[in-house]
Amino acid sequence: MPVVTMTVNGKSVSGEVEGRTLLVNFIRDQLNLTGTHVGCDTSQCGACVVHIDGKAVKSCATLALQADGADVTTIEGLAAGGDLHPVQRAFKEHHGLQCGFCTPGMIMTAVDMIRRKPELDEKTVREELEGNLCRCTGYHNIVKAILAASEEMRA
Repeated sequence: MPVVTMTVNGKSVSGEVEGRTLLVNFIRDQLNLTGTHVGCDTSQCGACVVHIDGKAVKSCATLALQADGADVTTIEGLAAGGDLHPVQRAFKEHHGLQCGFCTPGMIMTAVDMIRRKPELDEKTVREELEGNLCRCTGYHNIVKAILAASEEMRA
């Protein structure tokens, strides 16, 4: 079986994987990092979004072997020294979650979105979130949280 080696949340990890092992399964099953969720198994919902080398990707549509040698960040890797990341804090302060299932993917997508487009408006945020589904919130507070985090991170 092939061995995959990568840095996950700043820590070097490796493990044996079958060629068909998805990154989301490697993260959850072998690394026991369960914040990355499996929602739809078809890359439609965005609950599985992680960052590979700083870019948001759907880990249910990425083979673990594709991340070999990469720097992977999961939702568990965003907070620094016990302090929430500004996007995590904004989701909390602006009630950008309800059941919480989509929240890790929404936050990871938002962090990437803000990095790429620091001058956000509501229309852009809604367009950028098209690959992330939420069944609970109606998106209003998610958008509000992302705009607030963007503003904070720009300052």
